[in-house]
Amino acid sequence: MTTQDTTSSIPSKCGSSALQMGPRKKASSSDPLVSHGRHFGRTVFTLCNYPSLLTNGILRLELLEDTPLEEFSAEERREHRVFEQLLDSYPGLLERLKDGSEEEMLHVGELIGKGAAGARGDDTKTLKSVVLDWISPKGEAIQPPLHRNSKIDRGFNHELTGSLLCPAGLDWNDPQTKENLRSGEMLVCGDQWPIFLYAHHIYDPEDLWCGLLRSRLLVCAYKHVFTSPSLVEREPKATRSGNARLHGMNSVTIVLWLISQLSSSSVFSRTDTTTDSEMFYHSLLDLLEDPEECQEVDELLTWWN
Repeated sequence: MTTQDTTSSIPSKCGSSALQMGPRKKASSSDPLVSHGRHFGRTVFTLCNYPSLLTNGILRLELLEDTPLEEFSAEERREHRVFEQLLDSYPGLLERLKDGSEEEMLHVGELIGKGAAGARGDDTKTLKSVVLDWISPKGEAIQPPLHRNSKIDRGFNHELTGSLLCPAGLDWNDPQTKENLRSGEMLVCGDQWPIFLYAHHIYDPEDLWCGLLRSRLLVCAYKHVFTSPSLVEREPKATRSGNARLHGMNSVTIVLWLISQLSSSSVFSRTDTTTDSEMFYHSLLDLLEDPEECQEVDELLTWWN
């Protein structure tokens, strides 16, 4: 897997990348944009600094009058695609941004960000306890037991969660590997994907797509968050419309929440010691958006649908 060049020679008025979460801000009032932010953060782009996304997007629209999008860096192109998806998903937003002041633009971004952060918090909270039921050996209890309301004993500290978070290609059963991961001597980069992403937790170094993003754990979490917790252990009826269908769900962002609930960090963190979630998210997008991987991506989407 290769990463596209992210450099650009085009002068830009834009600030820092919007496709990073940025500092946490509070929005004081309720607005439909908060609800839309919940949907957008779940289904389109998970880690995002919305005030920067809007500011950069409006400035880039001016630059695009003289410069084609293809001449911008890969990161800028992705950021602008996300910006356009946000505009398309909320009628009247572009006019509101163009007609409003800079303060209004920042306020709109904060409202959307508030909704996205709220959805992220709700999803991770509901997964904290139930994920233990999904990873428990069939007919057996987890040994040693894991706390349902605390994650301090998860991550590489525990044999079971450690085996799921172990980067694909490494051998969790190797004592030295296990000790290095637990001590932090071996740091996990965001482009080292955990083994639980693969079907039956089996990684084939000769075929990187074999089983990727097809694990039972992912399916359980997806159903729990985006359809209904009651559908986790059975197939949903065709006549029922869960959260995913109502929101036009077209991507699986649940992976990050699973990583955060299997790890020992007490709160969701973009750059914890288990994995760099932000880099992981972007590396996954790099693969899914790579034109050379379109056949495999289409097969993956067909499998999920």
